[in-house]
Amino acid sequence: MEKILILDFGAQYTQLIARRVREMHVYCEIVPYNKMPELTPDIKGVILSGSPFSVKQPDALRLDLENLAGQRPLLGICYGAQLIADYYGGTVARSEKREYGKATLEQHVADDTFFAQTSRHSQVWMSHGDTILHLPEGFEILAGTESIPVAAFRSSEGRFAEPVYGIQFHPEVYHSLEGFQFLKNFVLGICQCSGDWTPAHFVEGTVAALREQIGSEKVIMALSGGVDSTVAAMLLHRAIGDQLFCFFVDNGLLRKNEFQNVLDSYQNMGLNIEGVDAKQRFYDALRGVSNPEGKRKIIGGMFIEIFEEESRAHTDCHWLGQGTIYPDVIESISVHGPSVTIKSHHNVGGLPEKLHLKIVEPLRMLFKDEVRRVGKELDIPANILNRHPFPGPGLGIRILGDITPEKVQMLQDADAIYTEKLRAHGLYDQVWQAGTILLPIQSVGVMGDERTYEQTIALRAVNSTDGMTAEWSRLPYEFLAEVSSEIINNVRGINRVVYDISTKPPATIEWE
Repeated sequence: MEKILILDFGAQYTQLIARRVREMHVYCEIVPYNKMPELTPDIKGVILSGSPFSVKQPDALRLDLENLAGQRPLLGICYGAQLIADYYGGTVARSEKREYGKATLEQHVADDTFFAQTSRHSQVWMSHGDTILHLPEGFEILAGTESIPVAAFRSSEGRFAEPVYGIQFHPEVYHSLEGFQFLKNFVLGICQCSGDWTPAHFVEGTVAALREQIGSEKVIMALSGGVDSTVAAMLLHRAIGDQLFCFFVDNGLLRKNEFQNVLDSYQNMGLNIEGVDAKQRFYDALRGVSNPEGKRKIIGGMFIEIFEEESRAHTDCHWLGQGTIYPDVIESISVHGPSVTIKSHHNVGGLPEKLHLKIVEPLRMLFKDEVRRVGKELDIPANILNRHPFPGPGLGIRILGDITPEKVQMLQDADAIYTEKLRAHGLYDQVWQAGTILLPIQSVGVMGDERTYEQTIALRAVNSTDGMTAEWSRLPYEFLAEVSSEIINNVRGINRVVYDISTKPPATIEWE
């Protein structure tokens, strides 16, 4: 399978470069700059990312270009371009006029493949403190801006066996209006990728690889009802059938009727799955605990305990299936070497080492939106594929304060009303994530002729693409009024409903 390799120097936009390449139906991988693999025939081109570093710093991130330049088409973006210029003897220095924001790219060479189907004057996005003052021998300027003379360059004809390009703007961000076309010209034009990496292609290749990887051995996997674990399980099921054993735990903190609904869906999909009713065990372990981190640790620890029990009951399983996706992989690898990790691998959690299971992660190279497209290719039901994200600890972190079965039922009833109304009004698919939060606040109310002193429900709805940032959803006032009235009239113990209009940041999507 042909692919583009992206060498990461720690830029905030590196994942975005990968997403843009994959939008062309070309597979690509991000690897730390200091862990570059062998240039196998399937690698059609290499991109060097930006970086928060300066090439002039003593501790700048360096790369030996001798074994790379000329071997495959090479594109340096921002820091990557400055690294190329500096490496071959050009002049890179702190810019007197720091370019940040929109700029107009003026092409000096119109017939280069990199500029195919783009305007001579194109809006691009700049974000750099260093600039290239002089190119090294054997390179030529392709474009500049009002502030910098060298905004794009390439190696001269005959300098290398394969062309080397450098640009000081960011084509991967939407502010570069023709940025996607520039990247497309490099990937499809200069690297000559065919662009045939589709969900169907991925399913076919992954199923074949899983069969070869697992053979006749068995796999155990815990499912959550969410998109990632479901799609991963269906890929494994298509590859090895009933050699895959799944279980789904009712921790008592799921949405209303979710345990049975999800279990029925999985059985209708043909999965070999078992439901584990562990509600009371979780309630007992959580009794009297109000601290959010304390609740998370108890819930996570109880899941591990149950997983160990299931594993001991299925000693013939040699593999652990997981729904790890690409952002998990990227964030668990540091470009600064093995001593620094951005985020520990949240899916693994030490289980494989303890249970001596080999790991299989069918989705480890996919982004979230790609997972959904693969799920659609696998005919996974829309009620699972389009389900809103739901936190691992479930309602345990949507009940502020200690957890009791009574509070869980109260929140489940309110949440079910909210969700049903979102669907009925055609709003569910317009919102990225919605949920209810039970607040540890009582307030005075009047119902009929009686005074009440009951609890408060907060409604939360946000729009986001990846959960890293989120904007509160502008739901219609009439809709919110209807939901509030329905909850107060039907959920005993609730006499007040509020709507959360906080963005992330500074707030978070969940309250705990």
